[in-house]
Amino acid sequence: MAKDRAFFLLAIIAISMLQVLASHQGNGAHHSNKNRYGPGSLKSSQCPSQCTRRCGRTQYHKACIFFCQKCCRKCLCVPPGYYGNKAVCPCYNNWKTKEGGPKCP
Repeated sequence: MAKDRAFFLLAIIAISMLQVLASHQGNGAHHSNKNRYGPGSLKSSQCPSQCTRRCGRTQYHKACIFFCQKCCRKCLCVPPGYYGNKAVCPCYNNWKTKEGGPKCP
């Protein structure tokens, strides 16, 4: 009888631990990557650090930072990587200069 109770208690603990792990994996990792990039994925306070990352490898660092931050404040989005990937942020991608060139780095 004592063995049955111990086994039952151990089984309940194991099942509850599995449920906790499954809920963290289902909501934590997948949810955070889903909203990591894209329109409105940033707060304006996050723009400086994201633009520093985005402009980290350019030789035109000052101009890149200036326009990236301007675009980030408007779009609340900075594409992943150092170059390209603008399709992730449509506002960032579609904002053009008067001449029709890309405004956002």
